Amino acid sequence: MGNTFSGCEIIELGIQIEKNGKDFFFAVSEKAKNEEAKKIFHCLSMEDSKHADNFKNLFTLACNYSPEGAYPDEYFAYMNSLASSYVFTEKDKGVEIAKQAKNEKEAVEIGIRYVKDAILFYEGMKRVVADKDKKIVDNLLEEEKQHLGKLCMLKKKICGTDTKCTC
Repeated sequence: MGNTFSGCEIIELGIQIEKNGKDFFFAVSEKAKNEEAKKIFHCLSMEDSKHADNFKNLFTLACNYSPEGAYPDEYFAYMNSLASSYVFTEKDKGVEIAKQAKNEKEAVEIGIRYVKDAILFYEGMKRVVADKDKKIVDNLLEEEKQHLGKLCMLKKKICGTDTKCTC
């Protein structure tokens, strides 16, 4: 990849983000001792797998699309910067990061950061897909927001009465 990403490359990053999310949530579900955490992590893994498939379909539809607007080069530079600071865009990073989580609380905190970053990235992605495909990204954004809600609920249950436990 060069200094900037094309719309097609940004969608490819979305595919990689979701694959890593799937791998991360699956790996933490396998080692979770808390049954509710295990269930939620497994569910998020399955949903991220579906998101990756949705992005693959979007890739097929939008591969030759260029963003509208007066400054596409600046926009792609922004997306490049955002993606380069986002660890879940690196191939096979999901399992590696899951191994670093010492317990369910740490796994939830990593998951929350991942989902928040994904929401920010996908908000930017909406600018590089054709208008007819924006609904796909909007649906994925809505699902990511639901993931954030599930993780925040799980974090509060795991933390119990810990007042430092916020989303």
